Amino acid sequence: MKIINNKFKGLFLFKNKSYKDNRGYFSELVRENVLNKKFTFQVMSYSKKNVVRGLHLQLKKSQGKFVSVLKGKIFDVAVDLRLNSKTFGKYYSCILSENNNTSIYIPPGFAHGFQALNKENYIIYSCTEYRNKKSEISISPLDKNLNINWPLSKKILSKKDHNAMSLNDFININK
Repeated sequence: MKIINNKFKGLFLFKNKSYKDNRGYFSELVRENVLNKKFTFQVMSYSKKNVVRGLHLQLKKSQGKFVSVLKGKIFDVAVDLRLNSKTFGKYYSCILSENNNTSIYIPPGFAHGFQALNKENYIIYSCTEYRNKKSEISISPLDKNLNINWPLSKKILSKKDHNAMSLNDFININK
């Protein structure tokens, strides 16, 4: 497992080891002793091509998320919403796929989302906190202030994500 650093404090990209033979492969996804994080909650999602999920965040008991693609390919995005961070309002993006065997750890305080790039996409999230529906907010993935360069022009959003708040709305409620 190789850790790849970047300018966002606490956010890490992981190049996972895979052991392949004529039967298939075996791959380590996450090791708590490498990240020094406890993952209490694990979920999986399925998305069709062009689906954009996010940008989601829990305000109370914010989740750290370790995200991996079991099948398919996604354009993954993490937006830094930690008010005192040097990278506040900026985003990090990467491609996660079953073929590149890459995962991402997104620390608490980031909004997370992705766009599904393949026909079928299965994503697994290991989270440091349980889901708290009352604490969830969404930032618009199409917010012009974020200027996210989504790779596919067609975007399928849920009603919740389509009506999500802007980055400026988020700033205003946190003043």
